[in-house]
Amino acid sequence: MFTTAVVALLASVLLLATIARQGDVLFEIQIAFWLWLTVLFGNFAEALAEGRGKAQAEALRSTKAELRGKRLKGSGHQDVAASELRKGDVVLVEMGDLIPADGEVIEGVASVNEAAITGESAPVIREAGGDRSAVTAGTRVISDWAKVRVTVEPGAGFLDRMIALVEGANRAKTPNEIALTVLLTGLTLIFLVAVGTLPAFVAYTGGSIAVPVLVALFVALIPTTISALLSAIGIAGMDRLIRFNVLAKSGRAVEAAGDIDTLLLDKTGTITLGDRQASQFLTLSGIQEGELVEAAWLSSLGDETPEGRSIVALAGRNEDAPENTEVVGFTAQTRVSGLNIGERKVRKGAVDAVLNLREFDPAAVREMKAITDRIARVGGTPLAVTDGTRLLGAIYLKDIVKSGIKERFAELRQMGIRTVMITGDNPLTAAAIAAEAGVDDFLAEATPEDKLRLIRKEQAAGKLVAMCGDGTNDAPALAQSDVGVAMNTGTQAAREAGNMVDLDNNPTKLIEVVGIGKQLLMTRGALTTFSISNDVAKYFAILPAIFVALYPGLDALNVMGLSTPESAILSALIFNAIIIPLLVPLALRGVTYRPQTAARQLIRNLSIYGLGGLIAPFVGIKLIDFAVSGLGLA
Repeated sequence: MFTTAVVALLASVLLLATIARQGDVLFEIQIAFWLWLTVLFGNFAEALAEGRGKAQAEALRSTKAELRGKRLKGSGHQDVAASELRKGDVVLVEMGDLIPADGEVIEGVASVNEAAITGESAPVIREAGGDRSAVTAGTRVISDWAKVRVTVEPGAGFLDRMIALVEGANRAKTPNEIALTVLLTGLTLIFLVAVGTLPAFVAYTGGSIAVPVLVALFVALIPTTISALLSAIGIAGMDRLIRFNVLAKSGRAVEAAGDIDTLLLDKTGTITLGDRQASQFLTLSGIQEGELVEAAWLSSLGDETPEGRSIVALAGRNEDAPENTEVVGFTAQTRVSGLNIGERKVRKGAVDAVLNLREFDPAAVREMKAITDRIARVGGTPLAVTDGTRLLGAIYLKDIVKSGIKERFAELRQMGIRTVMITGDNPLTAAAIAAEAGVDDFLAEATPEDKLRLIRKEQAAGKLVAMCGDGTNDAPALAQSDVGVAMNTGTQAAREAGNMVDLDNNPTKLIEVVGIGKQLLMTRGALTTFSISNDVAKYFAILPAIFVALYPGLDALNVMGLSTPESAILSALIFNAIIIPLLVPLALRGVTYRPQTAARQLIRNLSIYGLGGLIAPFVGIKLIDFAVSGLGLA
C-alpha cells in the first residue's frame, strides 16, 4: 500500500504538469482519483478493525479512572488514587469497594464480583495463600474484607494491558504475515521491473505509452487486495478472541492456536473445580450411618475450608453446635480437625494421621484401609472419622470434574488435538480422573520440571503445544508452550507467563481459541487465493486490450471485448479500488471454520475463492467498462 501511495502521488504530480501545459486532463484526473481511493480503501479495513478495539478500550479507561484505594499506613489507612499506589503497597478492600490495583490477598477472605472483566455475574472467593489469591483491578468486593498487596507498578496492571491489547497498539506481525508480506513485496518488485521496461519495448515496436497509463497499469497488476486486508485480518482475529472473553497478548499466539497439536491441562482448577467435595459417607462394620454422619458433621463445624463446608452440606444438618464445645482446628502438622464436647473428642482427617492418634481395634483399622484403598482407586480422597476410641468410617472427597468437559474434549479430539492432563496426584487417582474427564493421556506426580520436559519433548517432535494452567507452579510451562492460556482466577505469575488469559476460567475455551486461530489462517489463505486469482484474471482481461494496437493479433485474446485501451486501464483501476471495501466484511468476520481435513479445506478454498477470484474481474471489469464507455469517460 505504500507503493500505491507513492504511485498516487506521482500521478497527482503528472496531473498538475498536464494542467500547467493545458493538456487533456480528464483521463489523468480519473487515474489520480482512483489511485488515492485505493489508498484510502486500503487503510480503511485496518482502521475499522482498530476502531472496534478503541471503542472497547474507552469503557475500560472509564473504569480505571474511577479507581481509588485504602493504602494501609501505621494503624490506619489513607485514601489515594490508584495511580499513586506502588508495587509492595498494601491496601484494604471492604464490601462495596473496587479493587484499585492488581495484587494478591495476604490476609482475610472476600467474595469478589469479576463481571467487569469476565462478564460473568457469579462471584468468586479470593483468600490468602494457594492459587486463589490473585485479584484484578476494577473488580468489586461484594462481601467481607481482605488486605491486598499490590504486585504491579502503575501503568503495568492487567487493566492497562487489556486497554493496550484491545486497541491493538502493540500487535506485532506474525511469522506468516511476515512471509506473506515478503511475497507481496517480491511480486511488487517484479511488476515494477516489468512495467518499467514497457516504454522501451513499446518504443522498439514503433509506438508510445503515456506515464499515467504505466502508473495505472502497475497498480492494477500488483496484489493490492490482500496487502490492504492483511493487517485487518490479524486485528480482527484478536478482536474475535476478546468477544469470547480471551485476551491474547500477541497476534502470534492467535495464529499458533490454529496449528495446535497437543494441549496440556493442569487438573486442579482447570479440569476440576479445584475444591474437593464430600460425596459419600462409608461406614465400618457394626457402625450405624447416622453415627458417622453426626461425627463427620460435628468435626466439620469449625472447618471453614471448602472441603469442611461440603461435609456439613452433605450431612444435611442445620443445627447449631452443642454448648461448651471446643474447636480443634486443622494444622499442617496434625492434618486433623474436630470438636471437643466435654470429654468427647470427635476427629476427622487424613487416614494415616487419624490412625496415629491412638490405638484402634486392628480389625477396624484393616477395614478402614480397605475402604480408603477403594476410594483411592476411583480417584477420590478419603478422610477417616473417629469418635473417641472408635473408628466410625470414612468420608469420600471427590475432585469434581467441570460440567460438560468430557464432550468438549471429544470435540478437541475431532480437531486432531491430543489432550494431556497434568497433576500432582498419584497415578491411580490421576488415571481415574483422566478417564472421567475424557482426556487422551495424563502425567501424574508432575513437578514443574516434569511439565517443562514434556512440553520440550513434544516441541522437539515438531508439534505445537498449548498449556492451560492457573498456579504459580504452572508458570514455567505456560511460558515454554507455544500457546499459554492462563486462567484469570490464577496467580499473578501464571497470568504473566501465559500469552493468553481466559477471563471465564474455562479450559475448554481453547476449542474456541483453536477455532478462531484456524479461522484466522483460513481467512488469510482464502483472501490470498482470491487476490492472486484476481490478479491473474486482470492480466488476461486488460493486457490484450492495452497492446492490441501494437499487436493486432492480440485481439483474439481480448475475450472481454473492452472498448479501448484507456477504458481497459480505467476499468481495471476502478475494480481494483472497489473490491477492497467489498472484502472488508469478510476480513473482519472471518471465513467460517468447519472441522475437516486439510485436503478438503484446500479444495473448498480453491473452488470458492480461487474460482471466484478468476470470475469476479471478468464480470466486474466488463460492467465498469460499459459504464465508462457509456459516460464517455475514456
